[in-house]
Amino acid sequence: MKKGFDAEKYIEEQSKYILERIGQGDAERLYLEFGGKLVHDKHAMRVLPGFDENAKIKLLQKMKDEAEIIICIYAGDIMTNKTRHDFGITYDLEVMRLIDTFRRYDLEINSVVVTRYEDAPAVDMFINKLERRGIKTYKHRFTKGYPTDVDTIVSDEGYGANPYIEVTKPLVVVTGPGGGSGKLATSLSQLYHDFKRGIKVRYAKFETFPIWNLPLKHPVNIAYEAATADLKDVNMIDSFHLEAYGKMAVNYNRDMEVFPVVKRIIEKITGETSEYQSPTDMGVNRIGCVITDDEVCKEAAYQEIIRRYLIAECDYKKGKIDEGSLERAKLLMKEVGKDVSDRKVVEAARVYAEQKVAGNDRYQNMVAMALELPDGCIVTGRSSRRMVAAAAAVLNAIKKMSGLADDMLIITPQVLETTQKLKTDILDYDRTSLNCEEVLMALSISGTQNPMAQVAVDKLKQLKGCKAHCTAILSDSDEQTLRALGIDVTCDPEYITTNLYTG
Repeated sequence: MKKGFDAEKYIEEQSKYILERIGQGDAERLYLEFGGKLVHDKHAMRVLPGFDENAKIKLLQKMKDEAEIIICIYAGDIMTNKTRHDFGITYDLEVMRLIDTFRRYDLEINSVVVTRYEDAPAVDMFINKLERRGIKTYKHRFTKGYPTDVDTIVSDEGYGANPYIEVTKPLVVVTGPGGGSGKLATSLSQLYHDFKRGIKVRYAKFETFPIWNLPLKHPVNIAYEAATADLKDVNMIDSFHLEAYGKMAVNYNRDMEVFPVVKRIIEKITGETSEYQSPTDMGVNRIGCVITDDEVCKEAAYQEIIRRYLIAECDYKKGKIDEGSLERAKLLMKEVGKDVSDRKVVEAARVYAEQKVAGNDRYQNMVAMALELPDGCIVTGRSSRRMVAAAAAVLNAIKKMSGLADDMLIITPQVLETTQKLKTDILDYDRTSLNCEEVLMALSISGTQNPMAQVAVDKLKQLKGCKAHCTAILSDSDEQTLRALGIDVTCDPEYITTNLYTG
């Protein structure tokens, strides 16, 4: 797989730039708002081949003695069970996962802030969980006067009504599980409290996308719009930057809309003219400076735009997004001149399913999956009474990579039968077909007796980064297993059965 991004140079350049920003002026502390994913940034990894999904946390690890972390989560996202697509978990669980990850990197967690707090059972339960595990939590309610009444915002009725978060390090990273988590409001609230205490501090922003020094219509920037179609983010030229410096820079609508207010708030808090003349000025992102192959990144971005549209189709079917978000995802795909057929595995899965179903009643309810191997070869798999399509495709893929014959049995039949009996006779499941995880477990057990099975197991790691497509919506279990293997999978917006619960 070709690379278009230098991950090592990025960590070096980015950490150097952040340290320079901390050292500028006579401020004691820098509040750095981290947009996007601080860890496991799989979107960046997909559109910038070569990007280390944990690059941002690794650069913070280099500055761990100077840094501490505040995690923000919007109360509304807890109440609506908003989900992070890459892991299929809700935002409240994502906060807990983030805390565990930061600890593994030896980074100090200061606290969790529930922004725009509402007195709701789900929100209070989340706070109780954290506090009883020793995590400090704060409640920030909606800021009175926001966004137009700056005098009220910068007063004891506005930011002053929020409890102050006690911090000690020169770099305070403010992050969250996703967009709209309240990171900006938390940062500015801290600025207000610090200046009231006579502590001079500064604010800056780390926003990975859109990439400010790439063209507005660069596919990587359009892929960001596709990723945030439900938030209705739109990329645009930073008119403030163009007016101040005569240079083109790319930003997005929410930053552009809020910049005049943010600038006035900062000036009101500090009593000085703002150092920032544009939202781009606030940023510290150097990601666009270490792209090594623009064509590779463009092609990867095209694939991500198609992928986001296919995900939007399924999300619409599940009732997670509205029709406007689906239409926007489709328009963005059309804008770059692409179609779902440009994702090779989509056509391969559909054609395979059509060929099997044509004139054969035995296959009428069959589901098919196509999986593209690292060498570009495509293998397929279908659902059967033995296993689901995802499991069949993965087995066929690792057999192909191991040089094993397609008809060779690598799972001991007795192991397969025993696993099926456990599922139906003891665990009382309705369906006999084994899911992807169950098949891989059976394969691993078979490896103790069959050397060829172990050879196939050893190939599973090589599936990371491969693309796959299924002709029906995957079960949560299969989706999580494929995700754990690092397989980038999409689906057609069709359910396997008409059942509303077990389906």
